[in-house]
Amino acid sequence: MSKLIATRAIRGAHKLVNRAEKELNQALKEKGSETKIEFPNTGYYLPISYGILGQKIETVGGLTDLLQKAKELLPPLPEEKLWLPYLGHTLDAGMATLFADEIIEALKYTQDPLPYLPEPMPRDGHLWLGAANDVIMRERGIEFVDGTAPGFALCVGYCPTNEIAVKIARELQEKNLYVFMAASTDGKSMAHQLQQEGVQMGWETRLVPLGEDVTACIHSLGFATRVALSFGGVQPGNYQKVLLYNKNRVFAFVLALGPVDDEKHAQAAGAINYGFPTIADTDIDQILPTGICTYEHVVSPVPHDKIVSKAIEVRGLKIQVSKVPIPVPFGPAFQGERVRKEEMYVELAGPSIPGFEFLTTKNLDEIEDGKIEVIGPEIDEVERGSQLPFGLWIEVAGREMQPDFEPVLERQTHDFINCAHGVFHLGQRDINWARISDEAKEKGFKFKHFGSIIQAKLHSEFSKLVDKVQVKIYTREKEVRELLEYAREVYKKRDARLADLTDEKVDTFYSCTLCQSFAPNHVCIITPERSGLCGAYNWLDGKAAHKITPTGPNQPVKKGKVIDPLKGQWQGINEFVYVNSNKTVEFFNAYSIIEYPMTSCGCFECISCVLPSTNGIMIVYRDYAGMTPSGMKFSTLAGMVGGGVQTPGFMGHSKQYVGSKKFVMAEGGHKRIVWMNKQLKEELAPILQQIGEEEGIDNFLEMIADETVAVTEEEVLEYITKMNHPALSMPSLL
Repeated sequence: MSKLIATRAIRGAHKLVNRAEKELNQALKEKGSETKIEFPNTGYYLPISYGILGQKIETVGGLTDLLQKAKELLPPLPEEKLWLPYLGHTLDAGMATLFADEIIEALKYTQDPLPYLPEPMPRDGHLWLGAANDVIMRERGIEFVDGTAPGFALCVGYCPTNEIAVKIARELQEKNLYVFMAASTDGKSMAHQLQQEGVQMGWETRLVPLGEDVTACIHSLGFATRVALSFGGVQPGNYQKVLLYNKNRVFAFVLALGPVDDEKHAQAAGAINYGFPTIADTDIDQILPTGICTYEHVVSPVPHDKIVSKAIEVRGLKIQVSKVPIPVPFGPAFQGERVRKEEMYVELAGPSIPGFEFLTTKNLDEIEDGKIEVIGPEIDEVERGSQLPFGLWIEVAGREMQPDFEPVLERQTHDFINCAHGVFHLGQRDINWARISDEAKEKGFKFKHFGSIIQAKLHSEFSKLVDKVQVKIYTREKEVRELLEYAREVYKKRDARLADLTDEKVDTFYSCTLCQSFAPNHVCIITPERSGLCGAYNWLDGKAAHKITPTGPNQPVKKGKVIDPLKGQWQGINEFVYVNSNKTVEFFNAYSIIEYPMTSCGCFECISCVLPSTNGIMIVYRDYAGMTPSGMKFSTLAGMVGGGVQTPGFMGHSKQYVGSKKFVMAEGGHKRIVWMNKQLKEELAPILQQIGEEEGIDNFLEMIADETVAVTEEEVLEYITKMNHPALSMPSLL
């Protein structure tokens, strides 16, 4: 390998370690060794040192051991006369760099004010977001699991022009990749360039500005490390598994844009340890032999119009993008965009304007495939700022199509439409709402393109079911109101059919092993009364998914002989779970939190756990960042539940499952709920009130504590005692 690139990487590592030592000594002098240190709202401490070394660093003083480890890893600078071309020296320098980065970045979080905005989106002039919290990591983790986000690009530096920066960002978005941006050069960075062009950034658009300093690169590798710990079940300190997991499962790469100094060479060396190669637009020395990375380690110089495709090739990524015939960019990366009122050309339906989205099945001879009609004014026939009714009437036909699949396909409309750049969509059924931006209109987007999106995506994603699709778009109030009444009657019938579907009425459940790409031993079993842990899949979704992809992750599982109807255990389910969990999970109870509960990967919406002294359970939603009565935050709880393990007394699940009649039925059901975080409690209030009425408990909702009245287990016990909660008179949980 090149002596020059090794020398620059090692020299950069020395510079960063020296800087880390200087800043740490200053912090110890000014703030003291006991000053608390953390990245906000994470149970993974400082993730690189925690994942690689197993260190739980919580104070400024705790950084001294990490600094010492970085110093030990530093190799000497290559000598002029004797050059030993060992990649190992460069890799050691790279790991020393990552430790130094983490020290420097951690110390930034002791500053007041913070240099970062610890939120999902930039706002009020604050561009840099810093380290992602565990809520963001878990929300985005499902996208890495199901393939909608095949990987991420760490963009370091800046592009020659703003136009090139936007083109690279859009191309990465269209490939569904996350884009992390860090390291300004001479006050310029790709994030600044996107900001100047008015591009929306943040986790929701997958364009994430991490930090201006070169050391902010660490937050991308910290994210990757937490993915291994959370979803892969890798234990902290097992550095080999952390690195191999990332090489094999997290498809990431570095784009080095503009001048590459010693410190940036050192960042590239650190990334190589994770199997993440670097592709540069300038003529830096290359590392072409394979070894740590799947293919080449450093490739340069690559033209800007080819740099994304070259990076994907070098990383070994397999990306599938179905072309949708519309005049604006299209892909999941645009789903998080918002069209603000001042950017809006037209608004469709919404809080005060009628609208609906409805999908129905027709006979094959009743549909003309690809036919799209706009009944009412088209976008170029209305003035800017107009508000119009909006009805989407979708007709599908197919030999394998069934009425039960209609709501499954209908629900996809929200995700499909939001993939269009400059188009915002919210709600479903008769509470839909859409906006089209000035930019999208200027590029030629019309109402008819809603039909183009739906027609193309239904064919590409549901080809096993759908042979023909035709779409009618209504933008005139008379027709919208007439069809709305018909659609509402069908909605009611569908709801009644789903409400009558119970676990006892079917002989087959459905598996979901989608998350095994991240948690190899986890198997989700979806029943009519227990949806998938992530909340994204119900029993009908599993049934439809199997029809679409018979060899996919959603397989029919015959229940077989009933072993325990109260706990929810069946022989056929046990056998399937045992084989498909790599023979690690022998028994599975669908309705118990105590005995053989379902395993979790890390994508769950909620966690329930037992509060022993209360004789009840608490439920916390993943958005809740505060302390829970268990003495653990959500992120710490998730570490106990995730990774495909069974943890008695702990259970990951969806929000929907809380309303199921089968919720912890083995332990007595809903009467065990003694605490919920306030936001979740308010969201589920109608369901909890109905449960109280069915159980004959007048004020059940008020009996459940939340963080406004109790944040410790002792306070929960005191509150529920005062409220005479039914859990207190139930048989002991333990």
